Amino acid sequence: MTDQVDDIQLIEKAANGDNEAFGFLYERYVRKIYNYIYYRTGNVNDAEDLTAKVFHRAFRHIETYSQRGVPFSAWLYRIAHNLVANWYRDRSRKKEVALDDQLPSSFHFDFPEFALEKSQESERMIKTLRKLPPERQQLIILKFVEGMSNAEIGLIMRKSEGAIKSLYHRTLDSLRKEIEKLEHPPKGKGRKIKEDKDKNE
Repeated sequence: MTDQVDDIQLIEKAANGDNEAFGFLYERYVRKIYNYIYYRTGNVNDAEDLTAKVFHRAFRHIETYSQRGVPFSAWLYRIAHNLVANWYRDRSRKKEVALDDQLPSSFHFDFPEFALEKSQESERMIKTLRKLPPERQQLIILKFVEGMSNAEIGLIMRKSEGAIKSLYHRTLDSLRKEIEKLEHPPKGKGRKIKEDKDKNE
């Protein structure tokens, strides 16, 4: 069975108890779901755990999927979004969680509005992104990490294509402001950071 096999065929087989068919669906989408969860949680172990839960939940409820009227991938992202939201609530964590020290080797951030020529600049962009509200983080991750269209994102976020486009432009404005803060910090802030660093040396 190859990647050319239609999702619907695999879903129908999986719903009838074909575990191998669900295995092919898992292989097709696991990396994308993992990447999405990783950039939302910032932790490899939690991302792996939540990714496993996404597919476990999908497997348990695969028979009900056809009634949802959305692509299988969008259904998986919705499950992932709900589990991440629960993850934050259960741990009473701040919505801005520090990234692991190293970005994964699969990291790719196709962000034409900003020049990201060095990996260090890409990492800074990700850290800046995490200062945004969860909804805006979700939009940017789906658009620039997963490479989705506004229409596809709208299906996942349950918004119209026009609403996604509007949210996208507001999000870019917010990102630009955050980047400007990093590049041009208030006077005195840089000196204080240097003084604190000197004290610790």
